[in-house]
Formats: sequence, C-alpha cells, structure tokens
Amino acid sequence: MTSALQPPASAVVEAVTRAIAEDLTPLGDLTSALLPSNLVATARFVSRGQGVVAGCACAAEAFRQIDPSVSLVWSVDDGDPLDAGTVLATATGTLASILTAERTALNFLGHLSGIASRTRVFVDAAAAGGAARIWDTRKTTPGLRSLEKAAVRAGGGANHRGNLSDWILLKDNHIALFGITEAVSRARTMWPARAVHVECDRLDQVHEALAAGADALLLDNMTPEQIAECVAVASQSARRPLLEASGGITLETVAAYSAAGVDCISIGGLTNSAAVIDIGLDIEPL
Repeated sequence: MTSALQPPASAVVEAVTRAIAEDLTPLGDLTSALLPSNLVATARFVSRGQGVVAGCACAAEAFRQIDPSVSLVWSVDDGDPLDAGTVLATATGTLASILTAERTALNFLGHLSGIASRTRVFVDAAAAGGAARIWDTRKTTPGLRSLEKAAVRAGGGANHRGNLSDWILLKDNHIALFGITEAVSRARTMWPARAVHVECDRLDQVHEALAAGADALLLDNMTPEQIAECVAVASQSARRPLLEASGGITLETVAAYSAAGVDCISIGGLTNSAAVIDIGLDIEPL
C-alpha cells in the first residue's frame, strides 16, 4: 500500500479495535457461532458503483483482529479508481470469521472510499479553473480524523491542520478580541516556531495581515472576484503568504475560486457530507 496515502498504523488499530468491540460486546457473533468451525469459503469485496478506494488498511486490520488465518489478497490500493463490478480484495478462510469481520471491514471501506471519491470530484472540478489544491478541514468524525484525512489524500486532496496544535489559526473570534496586528504579535511571541494563519473577510483585513507578517491568509466568505482582488494585493507583498479560500464553496463554484489564484480551497463537506460508496461482500458458492 502507498504509504503517503495511509493513516498511521496505530490509528488504524485503535479505530478497528473500537469498532469490533462495539460489534461483538458482550457475547460475540451469535449467528456465526452456529456455523461449522471447519467450513471454509472464498469471498470477494466488490464495488457496486464508481468512486475512489480508501480504507484498505482498516479492512485488512478487521480481518487480522478477528482471525489472522484468513487470507486477504488485494486487487486495488487506496487512491485507485472504482467502477461497478471492481473486485477490491479476495478473502479466503473460515466462513464464520469472514462473516464476523464483514460489516466492520465494509463500514470502513464504504465510509472512507466515500470521502476519497468526494475529494476526487472536487479536485477535478478545481483543476478546470486553476492550480488550487483542495484542502480538508477539522470537520471530521470524532475519533476518525487520521483515517478521514488519509482518505482525502487518497482522493487527491491535501490536509489542512490535523489538530489545534499544528499551527496558529486566528479566526474572527480571536481577532475580535485582539485585532489582527496584536494577535499576530502575540502568536509570534508565544509560539515563534509555528506558522500564523489569519482569517480575513475584507480587503482591509488582508492589508493589515500582510503588514503584520502573517504566513497564510484564510479568505473567508468572499466572491471569486473579491478573492482575485485579495490575491493581487497579496502578490505585491514582499513575502507572499499562502492563500486559502473557504466558505460555502460548491462543486459549481470551485473552478471560479481556483481561477482566482488562491493556493488552496478548503471544503468541510469532504469529510462531513460525503456519501458512502456501496461495496458488498460476495461469497462464492460453497
């Protein structure tokens, strides 16, 4: 599996452990316990529609935790395209183990592939207008952020802050208290090694953030025309900061924002609104 597209192994193990405990506590898989213990089967993970795959590591971990003797052979990797009928992987082993791991594996594959697929759609739409990268946000499912951000990478997007410790992002509520210049100064004094990112929703704030030496500007809730004006001003600065567009940007408008000249466009809907990709487990006749 491509390492750059994978979440940390520890995050995979932790998330799958929680999911399996949720599914099997307190008495285990009562239905699969009815099956003969020596009954062996082969099953295939098959996509029912189009998309981009993500979550292979989580599916593999689900089988490893249920029964490491089950053989799981992958035909795709995270980031690969899916069509209806694409075989993602083939599992061979005890039927009871395959059926016990099935739902946990499919939940992760469907959810994370949905995020990767949604991301790819935005990436392609943005590319029609310009070179802006598609960023995610912290609007993630609690406990699954590392997995969901990896799925964004699998879809061709890039990651915004992983958490509040990554860098400083001065938003409207911070700025309302200190003002941009004072807030940037405080950030430089307290956290001198961290990037300082400033939210701006007016051109005058862009001028102030540039003068204060911000490393990045979040241009929030502006039209593409307003964004282009801000980009022109920032590009004349002695040190052009990274420029992010955000706020209500849709598939219909993302190309126009990309054409405005920003470096990245953040979309909360990549992780909080993506539809699940339908993936099924087809068991061969015994």
